[in-house]
Amino acid sequence: MNILDTFVLLLYFGVLMIIGIIGVKKAKSEKDFVLAGSRLGYYSHVGCLAAVIIGGAATMGSTSLGYNFGVSGLWFVSMMGFGIAALGLFVVNKIGGYEVFTISQLLGKRFGEGTQLISAIVTAIYTLMVVVTQVIGMGNVIHVLLGWSLIPSMIIGGGIVLFYTILGGMWSITLTDIIQFIVMTIGVFFIMFPFSVNSVGGLTALFSSVPEAHLSLTNIGWDRIFQYFLLYFFGLMVSQDIWQRVFTARNQKIAKKSAISAGLYSVLYGLVLSIVGMCALVLLPNLGDSQSAFTSLALEILPPGLLGLVLASVCSALMSNASGAIFASATLITNDIIKVYVKRDMTDRDIINTSRIVIFGLGVLAIIFSVWIQNILVALDMAYAILSGAIFVPLIIGLYWKRVTSKAAFYSIIASSLVIFISFIIFGITSTLPIIYGLITGLVVIVGFTLIIPENNIEVNKENTSIYK
Repeated sequence: MNILDTFVLLLYFGVLMIIGIIGVKKAKSEKDFVLAGSRLGYYSHVGCLAAVIIGGAATMGSTSLGYNFGVSGLWFVSMMGFGIAALGLFVVNKIGGYEVFTISQLLGKRFGEGTQLISAIVTAIYTLMVVVTQVIGMGNVIHVLLGWSLIPSMIIGGGIVLFYTILGGMWSITLTDIIQFIVMTIGVFFIMFPFSVNSVGGLTALFSSVPEAHLSLTNIGWDRIFQYFLLYFFGLMVSQDIWQRVFTARNQKIAKKSAISAGLYSVLYGLVLSIVGMCALVLLPNLGDSQSAFTSLALEILPPGLLGLVLASVCSALMSNASGAIFASATLITNDIIKVYVKRDMTDRDIINTSRIVIFGLGVLAIIFSVWIQNILVALDMAYAILSGAIFVPLIIGLYWKRVTSKAAFYSIIASSLVIFISFIIFGITSTLPIIYGLITGLVVIVGFTLIIPENNIEVNKENTSIYK
């Protein structure tokens, strides 16, 4: 990178930190800090949802899959898009009337404090692993672009995210997400994609230059497509960082429309980056690591200035996803564990201060795990396997089947979590079997306990006023 591109990238980092300072003034209550006051309109809400879906794994991972498998690499992000669209179509109307901030609070209202605690722990582990994927991505981008060592690069990238997240909470995240969505869209759709296609002589030349299998929608394999469906379609529907963004909408109608729109955006994003990955294969056929396909291609084809903007778009994807995930994890720990089991009479100021301490601790932990794992797609697969396998069944069945008992939901999460972790050890962390076994276990336990051991179920505790104002 030349001086101009480095300046553009560092200027972008500076803007994000300034926004964090601005967010401090807006975060005056718990709802402001946790949900940005639930005031977002359609356009800003679409940007926030898309920004939290499209992270570093989605950007760099889709390009890597396009490099290795061609157009079928789109299934990775497309399943995320289908998941968020399904959330808008089938779940938003069910959850809109609860006065809650987290998935665990909803499960707690439905099934009691025991289920709230265990679901908070499981979901917090998932969100922490999502942060790990983004810190790995940020470290690799900064390492490649600025030539700094990998570990310091992870610390710097993660530190910037921690800075603005700790200060302003969801207000800072929302403001940065809107900017990051704009930068991300311009960088990928209007710069990287047309420059990549033009560099190989157009789409016709590209399609004739890559292996024929790269043009098949199933080249990646039905087993991988099914794995992405299990991981990301189900996972996005019950993801705390997504739910927390959903609740920032001004009303239920906006939440539903923007979820569907963000889903469609994600499908297009996956398709475009798969084609970019194919362009990288033509121009850089001997890459040692396909995870670097996006950044390597950008360094190869983009002129000064635009290179800095496109690389800022990669950092946008990484940072927006990281900030949302770490904030979601901190919200779960603060609201569903500390506030319930440690200090019940917390004021809004206590909650904000405690959240900031938890965010800092989780950020340090995420950086440590990032140095240990160092593989984006593996870390993301682990995260969604834990979430989808353990939380999806009790949450969705509990919303639609009122007979489900509190014991059934509690033991369903416990049993499926144990099965997933044991399956990781037996079959490996890249296997599809842990999530399949987790889903089956959760379903068998929740249905079996409900039918065999009936109880007077806890009444669903809906507030008279919706979370949407």
